[in-house]
Amino acid sequence: MSAQNSIENLIEKFSKLPGIGKKSARRVVYHLLKIPKENCIELAKAITNIKEKIRYCTHCYNMSESEICSICSNPQRDKSLICVVEQPNDILIIEKTNEYKGLYHVLGGVLSPLDGVGPENLRIKELLNRITQETEEIIIAVNPSTEGDATTHYLLKLLKLKVPKISRLARGIPVGGDLEYSDKVTVARALLGRVNI
Repeated sequence: MSAQNSIENLIEKFSKLPGIGKKSARRVVYHLLKIPKENCIELAKAITNIKEKIRYCTHCYNMSESEICSICSNPQRDKSLICVVEQPNDILIIEKTNEYKGLYHVLGGVLSPLDGVGPENLRIKELLNRITQETEEIIIAVNPSTEGDATTHYLLKLLKLKVPKISRLARGIPVGGDLEYSDKVTVARALLGRVNI
């Protein structure tokens, strides 16, 4: 294989990653060619490391290096709350707020019949199995999309007789947002989700 073929092969591999097009992939590859070999080896080891060490928590399906993730194994977490999210990276976003102290459950996506994703393709059964008498509230924190709304309604039907309280994240105008530039659906949801002050 020629040098150019090797470069193009790596560009092709990088361009398959989400958010990286051909131009970005080309910049990354040419940057890698400039840096010391040791840095490239460290990068390769880091990539291999996550594939060898990272797995799903057997309780919530968050990413973990052990059988049970640090959130599920933390005795300080409020076990009466379960926040349902689409993917493990959603947990990171919620955790950065320092406002939520309960547990999580990762569905692994949302219902999307057009993409062939039905209830059997998500971890809904596992969520139902996690509910105990200790569970007081389920917070549904899926993205506000058509698929997210369908998933929320589906979960609501299954959960309403099993859990005393079911809630979802509030929707509306973001902090620093301007009514003038908000679309009518966002404004309507902000009105419906208004709170007392």
